[in-house]
Amino acid sequence: MSTENKNSLELKYGCNPNQKPARIFMQEGELPIEVLNGRPGYINFMDALNGWQLVKELKEATGMPAATSFKHVSPAGAAIGLELNETMKKIYFVDNLPLSPLACAYVRARGADRMSSYGDFIALSDVCDEATARFINREVSDGVIAPGYTDEALAILREKRKGTYNVIQISPGYKPAPIEHKDVFGITFEQGRNEIKLNGDELFANIPTRNKNFPEAAKRDLMIALITLKYTQSNSVCYVKDGQAIGIGAGQQSRIHCTRLAGNKADIWYLRQHPKVLNLPWVEKIRRADRDNTIDVYISEDHDDVLANGVWQQFFTEKPEVLTREEKRAWLDTLKGVSLGSDAFFPFGDNIERAHKSGVDYIAQAGGSVRDDHVIETCDKYGIAMSFTGIRLFHH
Repeated sequence: MSTENKNSLELKYGCNPNQKPARIFMQEGELPIEVLNGRPGYINFMDALNGWQLVKELKEATGMPAATSFKHVSPAGAAIGLELNETMKKIYFVDNLPLSPLACAYVRARGADRMSSYGDFIALSDVCDEATARFINREVSDGVIAPGYTDEALAILREKRKGTYNVIQISPGYKPAPIEHKDVFGITFEQGRNEIKLNGDELFANIPTRNKNFPEAAKRDLMIALITLKYTQSNSVCYVKDGQAIGIGAGQQSRIHCTRLAGNKADIWYLRQHPKVLNLPWVEKIRRADRDNTIDVYISEDHDDVLANGVWQQFFTEKPEVLTREEKRAWLDTLKGVSLGSDAFFPFGDNIERAHKSGVDYIAQAGGSVRDDHVIETCDKYGIAMSFTGIRLFHH
């Protein structure tokens, strides 16, 4: 399917099969995308175009290749292409794969929350190379958008999912109109696009906490958090460490629920690095989805669901020891240097209390709550450095 020289593309249906007709189109000019393979749907394009904006901004902010893993118009993960250490390679199961910087970015974006990334739509900031395509090829995914593809990468992706895998190319120079529109119940909403830049030192100009030290790595991670939140359904918070989101809490009405949800995801990411998890005795040829789900259950309080007699044999060659609550807490207490961004102000100090349990040392949030004093006091209690950005990032 090609969209070259066209300003409209018919889709099979909208959000749901009963929503017909459906299409994407331009009011003026041609579509800046070309479908190189497959037949992307309405939600695929929503994920693709939101994801592309995210990785484009991450690349502009950090100067590094970036990738994101989108599901239902929110990112499950986002990252830049920092090299993986041996532990990261092991928890992401890429020990024996050759990895380019772009591949590293997607391995990180996909790996932080593998359960949520199952069946994702991928966005890449750079031309997709063979190493990235080979990693994508082995994962369950709906499609990918990128500014281009090498011949080798495109050949690999065109064979995926029996030839139906969705591959979209977008013009890297495309700039949308400054005013955007959206119809709800037959009524058209109009607003200026959210073009705010989240990559400058002004993000750290207002630091109300006693600790005012933001190392360069923390500033980078907070920019990643805020850019990720710009394209995440609100309310939302994002925990980031070492150039990748490790926990995203999206679409919750209560901010503390966002903070808990994302914090729990960050905890799972770190618990997967516990020696007991790294050394689980897997049966040969276990499916990746089964392995990911089994790890999640093993490190939860429901561990007996995979360790009961007659059950563990499906997953392990020998019965693993339980990872106890005390062992988990002791391990999580070693997690440090995590950065936390929020798409709006934290209304109470309970968000900081929960963030502290997941190793948060740096925070960037809008500020402006009537209880800012309580939030600052709680940060000071734990020596957390917090910046008030004055920027709200609601996304709907």
